[in-house]
Amino acid sequence: MNDEQLLRYSRQIMLPEFDVAGQEALLDASALVIGLGGLGSPAALYLAAAGIGALTLVDHDTVDLSNLQRQIIHDHDSLHRAKVESAALRINAINPDTRVHTVAAKLDADELAAAVAAADVVLDGTDNFAARYAINGACVAAAKPLVSGAAIRMEGQVAVFDSRQEDSPCYQCLYADASDVALNCAENGVAAPLVGIIGSVQAMEAIKVITGVGEPLVGHVLYLDAKRMDWRKLKLNRNPHCPTCG
Repeated sequence: MNDEQLLRYSRQIMLPEFDVAGQEALLDASALVIGLGGLGSPAALYLAAAGIGALTLVDHDTVDLSNLQRQIIHDHDSLHRAKVESAALRINAINPDTRVHTVAAKLDADELAAAVAAADVVLDGTDNFAARYAINGACVAAAKPLVSGAAIRMEGQVAVFDSRQEDSPCYQCLYADASDVALNCAENGVAAPLVGIIGSVQAMEAIKVITGVGEPLVGHVLYLDAKRMDWRKLKLNRNPHCPTCG
């Protein structure tokens, strides 16, 4: 690290469990963020601000006016721009040291496998089960840790799946067979700060996975009922009959 980086990240470096070694691990790491919506926005921003070395951003969509209520990486001037381009501009303004690669397209199976294999950690900010199952399968196949988030109405959840650990479940152990009927925010609504909370937790978990600081949520699901601000941490066991990791 140079002097400017030592100053920029000084508040993290002073944490005894983090120190210079943790910051250097973060600077050397790469994260794949799939979905630059309500969850991917705060997750990508905090990873960049914290000093992630490289970010690959994947989203095929463009910025719509209805997105601005919660997708804080975008602004009014970003309307109709590709979300990954808008996100890259904001990330560069926060931390120009973070190398950003953008993919403004849906990844097919081979492209997804290659993107996952090239990352140190994957953050899923998508909003449908088909995409989540595909990302989960690619992470299990490549033995890459996956930080999964979801938020709708006033409820959210975060989980970490790490198939490098023999007893870690995968996303399909949590949702063996799910439907996308009435799943998205467009039909159900979502409170603006909720996705910020869940996306920020995803960033924190990704940093813990990269640096080895603390205990990531592997084998657990963290649920938030924002109406009551009630957090519940539930144990999740690996399903021996899971079609993906069993």
